[in-house]
Amino acid sequence: MTDPIADMLTRIRNALMVQKTEVLVPFSRLKFEVAKILEKGKWIEAVEKLEENFGQLKITLKYNDKKEPAITYIKRISKPGRRVYVAKSELPIVLNNYGEAIISTSHGIMSNREARKKGVGGEIICEIY
Repeated sequence: MTDPIADMLTRIRNALMVQKTEVLVPFSRLKFEVAKILEKGKWIEAVEKLEENFGQLKITLKYNDKKEPAITYIKRISKPGRRVYVAKSELPIVLNNYGEAIISTSHGIMSNREARKKGVGGEIICEIY
């Protein structure tokens, strides 16, 4: 597998389409940090690390009252074949600030709002709304 982040986002997208409550993803620190930002932004219910089977992430998905998923769109932006970097002045505004972009900066992985507050740019990992 050449892009584990894209694999994680695809697993989340596919699970949302069939209205699953949980997704299991192979563990990596980067995927765990991305999932923590999704949890902090209230896009998913919870994320936890499971120790069996070489470590996995258990992501609990979030739905509203009408069984509609909280996530309607999730897309990988920077890919292994084409990296996308932005300066602090060019940080994306996703869906008029209703959405969120996840940025990998020199200060760690954070949302576009946090990066704007700290005044840092970096690589755009994904966009979500």
